[in-house]
Amino acid sequence: MEVPPEITFRGIEKNEAIEELVLEKVAKLDEIYEGIVSCRIALEKVQEFQRSGNPYRVRIVARVPPGHELVVRQEPGKSDMHDPLEIVVNEAFNALRRQLIKVKEKQQGDVKVHPKQELIGYVVRLFPERGYGFIKTLEGRELYFHRNSVLKDDFERLEIGTGVRYFPEDGKEGPQASTIQIVDKPGVQAARTPDSNLELPEDWKP
Repeated sequence: MEVPPEITFRGIEKNEAIEELVLEKVAKLDEIYEGIVSCRIALEKVQEFQRSGNPYRVRIVARVPPGHELVVRQEPGKSDMHDPLEIVVNEAFNALRRQLIKVKEKQQGDVKVHPKQELIGYVVRLFPERGYGFIKTLEGRELYFHRNSVLKDDFERLEIGTGVRYFPEDGKEGPQASTIQIVDKPGVQAARTPDSNLELPEDWKP
């Protein structure tokens, strides 16, 4: 990155852990898109939400050649009222990551996601009341995911065995899945796709 990232706290006491998380996320952006000019991050506590749960807003502005300005605004909402600031930051950077991938693909003249970037798995555990679950990878590992990482607000559509595409990333507690998209529902159809070859859970019956 040509210019050091700029982090601004508004209505929030400066937090070293959050600052380290943001810098870590910014560093990972350079792995996706080389040549990012600058990145400005504003972390804000929204006054009208201070009494009712999650009051956080995260805004990221990134400039990439040849003059693109990518803007992400992660606003507080009813579904994520109790999410800590760390999750809001993660989701904002996930959104920016998707934008960077699209810009890079357009510049390369290829609108398809590279197979090494996007992976396939299926849902093996769900905790709807807590808003998270676990995906089993083709290698047999289980990856945590949060409801905010599911595209198109499709968390409620997930079931045990649902096939999904996802991006792996390093979370605060270890590896996790982000940018999750349903392949098919239920999982038996996902297993029939040529590139998935998924192993269904033992307790799943078609």
